Amino acid sequence: MDRRAFIKSSLVGAGALALPKLTISSRAAAPKKAAVLKLGSQESKLPGASLKEKVANLEKWGGCGLELHGNPATRIAEIKDAIKGTTVRVSALCWGSCKGDLVSPDLEKRKQGIQQIKDALDTAGELESTGVIFVPCFHKQSDLKPAELDQILFDILPGIGDHAVKRGTRVLLEPLTKLETFYINRIEQAAAICAKVNHPGICLMGDFYHMSREETDQTQAFVTGGPWLHHVHLATGKTRILPGLEPHSYVEGFKGLKKVGYQDYCSIECAIKKGTDPAVAIPQAFDFLRQQWKEATI
Repeated sequence: MDRRAFIKSSLVGAGALALPKLTISSRAAAPKKAAVLKLGSQESKLPGASLKEKVANLEKWGGCGLELHGNPATRIAEIKDAIKGTTVRVSALCWGSCKGDLVSPDLEKRKQGIQQIKDALDTAGELESTGVIFVPCFHKQSDLKPAELDQILFDILPGIGDHAVKRGTRVLLEPLTKLETFYINRIEQAAAICAKVNHPGICLMGDFYHMSREETDQTQAFVTGGPWLHHVHLATGKTRILPGLEPHSYVEGFKGLKKVGYQDYCSIECAIKKGTDPAVAIPQAFDFLRQQWKEATI
């Protein structure tokens, strides 16, 4: 079966298996809850001399999601202290690919990679995070063909998903532009894997930067991924700059989030132009995004 046929068959299976009596589209058309815009940022983008100061700034600007890098297992006490008494919560852990170890043909490397993502899931659970962002491989991290990578994921993800659920969190597959990986470039591809694995601990996320390069219809992309969508990255256009600093519309993507009744976080993951004061630019970006959200009528 070729890649396109696999995707189509998996999505059909998702409608029949995971969503009985409903297609993905019909579920998205009638969400149980109205979508919400919960803005946040990666820690590294926020100004502040300490994490507590960064969190205070984020809350002051109306943000509520703090995204952290890697596995901050040694910082759990610091993170909990920083968000204590605020409206800010840990959104996701931007964990990455572990150098492609989880899909390595070397079984020892694969075993070590699986343990490392489980360790990250332990931390995510302790911090009550939405999930751990996982990229199977970047360019030059695997010589396997997509079908071979698919099979490895089908083998390892159920067990990892079990661990995620026990910790009260999930794995978030992230599609990336072809500039960064040959594998999983569009939300529908990640959705096909989620549908095939059919596990509540295995979900996906979307990133407006990658979507601007790979998706022809951002609304439909989010609708397709809706049953498994639990995190979103915000970045403008093809330059990955802060929203609102260059011409780029989020309206069509936001329409998709509204159609699926999206409840999780949208997090800034982008550059801030040199010479730009983030204490000014980030709240302006949040205002811009809120206006784009209002314009995304369905």
